[in-house]
Parts: sequence; C-alpha cells; structure tokens
Amino acid sequence: MSRSHRPGLGAVLFFSVAFMLGVYFTFAAVQGDYGLFRRVEIAAERDALSRSLEKLNVEIAEMENLTRRLSDTYLDLDLLDQQARSVLGMIRSDEIVIR
Repeated sequence: MSRSHRPGLGAVLFFSVAFMLGVYFTFAAVQGDYGLFRRVEIAAERDALSRSLEKLNVEIAEMENLTRRLSDTYLDLDLLDQQARSVLGMIRSDEIVIR
C-alpha cells in the first residue's frame, strides 16, 4: 500500500517558471545595461577620463604660465628670446649659423 507521491503538474510548472525567472534576473544583474560588468566598464572609463583631465589641467597651467610671462605686465626676456628664435628663426648678430 505504499504509494509514490509525484508532484503535480502545477507544482512542476510553478518551480520551472520560478527557476527561469531567477536565471533571467541573475543574467540581467550581471550582463545587463545596469549590471556588474557595465559598472566596471564605467569605472574604468571614469578613471581614464580623470587621468586625461589631469594631463589637460597641467597643460593649461603651463600655457597660462607662458602667457603670463609674455604679458605686458611681466616680461621674461629669456622666454621672449627663445620664442623669437624658435618661431621667427631669428639669431643674434654675434652668432654663426651652421647647417
């Protein structure tokens, strides 16, 4: 009189749907638009852009320094001489050019 108890069709269907939903949401949490992998990509991109911003800020500071050194209120004669030589190709009268 032992009778094996098999789950009904409704229970099997319920657990299979619940399992499929669990798999779907787990996949979406890892691979989706707002998933873990996307967050890592965004963090790496943020770090690269921060480094690029720092480099640009250094370049801006250098350019501001050079601009200030060549302004009317503060004139650096050495920098002026260097710029005249490199941009205009000028030389002093006591120099000899060898090509």
